[in-house]
Amino acid sequence: MKKVFKLEDLDCANCAKKMEDAINKIDGVESASVSFISQKLTITADDARFDEIMKKAAAACKKIEPDCTILMK
Repeated sequence: MKKVFKLEDLDCANCAKKMEDAINKIDGVESASVSFISQKLTITADDARFDEIMKKAAAACKKIEPDCTILMK
């Protein structure tokens, strides 16, 4: 499943790259990209575990940039 999420309060391109690298290491993630310019996360991951994977992705993002939020609506 491929989805795009809006990011809120992503403050630097370096942090975006670190977040992208961390999310790509999560088991079940096929690919992930974080765009600092568009403030978006594009992720392709295992359908059956997508919610679990997104919780791990959100935790990874918070660890790197505490003010950043993935808007999962």
